[in-house]
Amino acid sequence: MHLTLRAGVAAAAIGLIPAADAVAAPYASRTLSKGASGSDVEVLQRYLDESGYQTAADGEFGPATARSVRSFEVAEQRTVDGKATPPEQRLVQTQAGETDVAQDVPPEAVPPEVQEIIAAADEIATKPYRYGGGHGRWRDSGYDCSGSVSYALHGAGLLDSPLDSTGFMSWGEAGKGKWVTIYANAGHAYMVVNGRRFDTSSSKRSGTRWSDTMRSARGYRVRHPEGL
Repeated sequence: MHLTLRAGVAAAAIGLIPAADAVAAPYASRTLSKGASGSDVEVLQRYLDESGYQTAADGEFGPATARSVRSFEVAEQRTVDGKATPPEQRLVQTQAGETDVAQDVPPEAVPPEVQEIIAAADEIATKPYRYGGGHGRWRDSGYDCSGSVSYALHGAGLLDSPLDSTGFMSWGEAGKGKWVTIYANAGHAYMVVNGRRFDTSSSKRSGTRWSDTMRSARGYRVRHPEGL
């Protein structure tokens, strides 16, 4: 009986020790899903958060992390199941490292197309929001979210006709750009140009579409102009 008790205590103690592969598994060495835990989960959570998918890095793959993974999968047009496969983990790692360019880049180092996007965006930065504005004609009294982005891109010769936010979901190339990144879903579109956000939601607070603060990219497709 004494031996049985000691064996039971030992078994309970062993049960408190996390499995080694759950604690020290190399990043992107296994598929992560709800219930997983360990250092690789924490790294994934940190990369998701740095990529704009607000995620607490606690090393536990719970419902909140699964939601972030699903949002990432939607944005990257991958199979949406909330499970982070090794290829997806490597992709979010890459995106986390592709930070938007800071504003202190010397003007002469900014590509001409990006300078033209900024100049065009400046022209309408303080124009009022108007639903459908910028879609019927380039010069308008007001612009909605996608109309604003369209106008700025048109100024650099990158867009011949305006797109709505749904159109921007598949425009250009997937992922973040080095200089210009467009975020779009079925109801909204905005972009980040050389480290600054150009977004109609900013004008409601500050009177200009330009903002130095970022917002969560959760639920958005992430695109960029080819080469930028």
